[in-house]
Amino acid sequence: MCIILSIEAFHTILIAKSSASLYLRKNLIIDQLSFMQLFQKALGIVLFLFSFHFVVSAQITALTSTGREVFLYEDGRWEYAVDAPVEKTEYSENKETFNKPAASRFPVKSTKVDITVFMDASKWSFSKGTADDASEYKFQLKGEDAYAMLITERAEIPLESLAQIALSNAREVSSDAQIVMAEYRKVNNMRVLCMQMKGTMQGIKFMYYGYYYSNENGSVQFVTYTVQNLFETYKKEMEWLLNGLTENK
Repeated sequence: MCIILSIEAFHTILIAKSSASLYLRKNLIIDQLSFMQLFQKALGIVLFLFSFHFVVSAQITALTSTGREVFLYEDGRWEYAVDAPVEKTEYSENKETFNKPAASRFPVKSTKVDITVFMDASKWSFSKGTADDASEYKFQLKGEDAYAMLITERAEIPLESLAQIALSNAREVSSDAQIVMAEYRKVNNMRVLCMQMKGTMQGIKFMYYGYYYSNENGSVQFVTYTVQNLFETYKKEMEWLLNGLTENK
């Protein structure tokens, strides 16, 4: 069975490996792909853009303690970015302790950083990521429209800079992307930044809900996502998956 979708009816975003350019392909013929599978491809681009920052440009955008944006280079050089208003985000501290759920026993171990995700294999499936989405692993709530990506980098980045980079890249494909909630949490004895973002792409309202973590061994984005109207339906399952993020001892 083949379904022909025009660009007016729907869209998909493809990544050119030789550059960071994005383009839309008209009248794409999709064989037995669901609406949410296409949506998953489109949302993955936001996370890919973050990873592409390191692979291609060898340049990291960071914020100083005074809120000024700077560029950090692999050779140790740094310079101030063009002066522009810096968006201030308040990061609260959640006093609750978050631990791996008892049912999350199946380990998915990173080969890049000292991180393992323990998941409930009766509810979630996983697969290795591809060069197109730059994730190390991808996850899906079985039979449902909730997804997750684990993106790992060997570069250590301050958590607040990590959050601002993620927001900046989200706005490259969704101009109305905004942070809904941002707070520090203690998850399995790790201090992570929990962030919820929402935005719109080609009329599709999406929601990201994820953990950001970094230490001397590298940085991690573990992000779940779905469409906004389904977020509350899947939020608990997403959070249980996120709470399976652990540091290898």
